[in-house]
Amino acid sequence: MSNITEIYPWQSKNWERLNQDGQRLPHALLLHGRAGIGKYDFARHLSQALLCANKSINGKACGVCSSCNWFNDESHPDFRLLSPEQESESEEEGVPAKKIKKKTQISVAQIRELNDFLSLSSHRSNGLRIVLIHPTEALNLASANALLKVLEEPAAGVVFILVSHQMQRLLPTIISRCQKINMPVPDEKQALAWLDAQGVDHAKQQLAYLEGSPIKVFIEQAQFKQRTEIWRLLSLGHKLEPHIAAPALIANSVETGIIAIQKWLYDIVAIKLGQQTRYHLQHVNALQALAEKVNLSRLFEMQKKTNEHRKLALHPLNHELQMESLLLEYTKIFQS
Repeated sequence: MSNITEIYPWQSKNWERLNQDGQRLPHALLLHGRAGIGKYDFARHLSQALLCANKSINGKACGVCSSCNWFNDESHPDFRLLSPEQESESEEEGVPAKKIKKKTQISVAQIRELNDFLSLSSHRSNGLRIVLIHPTEALNLASANALLKVLEEPAAGVVFILVSHQMQRLLPTIISRCQKINMPVPDEKQALAWLDAQGVDHAKQQLAYLEGSPIKVFIEQAQFKQRTEIWRLLSLGHKLEPHIAAPALIANSVETGIIAIQKWLYDIVAIKLGQQTRYHLQHVNALQALAEKVNLSRLFEMQKKTNEHRKLALHPLNHELQMESLLLEYTKIFQS
């Protein structure tokens, strides 16, 4: 969550449609669209509003009733959030966990644990109960089938809100049992106006780099200075010293560093082929200078190697050596 208290301007039409007078809410909604456009925040606002005892005329939660206080305290008895859990590597009683690792899937046990919740009535008379699932593509086959059974025989007074960045990964039978809501991507004008209102500096540059996602820009704005240093280093081309540059690229995570290289290479290719840059609006001159020196066949080979390295980014390898090796290859693409 980005801790924004209002729905985003580009979501206002969707909000109005869901809050039309006499609108009967389906038992399951599927909010789908690109990552980083605020779908989860929208789902949270909608969940709180549906549970609110005193919502406004436009359907928004009051923020001060007991239901809203419960929701804000993450303790609402009529709300359940299902997302990939965290688990410790050691689950033996009395043995301290060595490490906490984030799970990537929503388990079938999490779906089955909903049975008690679904069998109860709301804590408010004629009230709703809400189940929010995020991201829905984190369901594995077993948990997806368990959810499907629940959706096939929905409990009275329960609304499921599913959030998905990759709807094509969901079971078609789950999709068919939901009302689909395509969440919009803000245009550049909307995104920049919102970021300006949040006091974000270098918004246009960051928006291009983060592929039009104002939410990612807002959340990751503290990383802009670090990215600026990475771009400075990559601008050195064949003069870059891998052992010096590698720590900067893996400072946040090795995957972040590899993505930075991928995007940089993409823009060099774009310029080499006579197209416009996509990610680095402020570094066109540096990219043009590099494009003039680059060996195109080596550049394409470098792209392939970078893609392969990204697949290994989460493996327990020596990341600094991995990055140094990749950067050494980078310096070679500018050598004749």
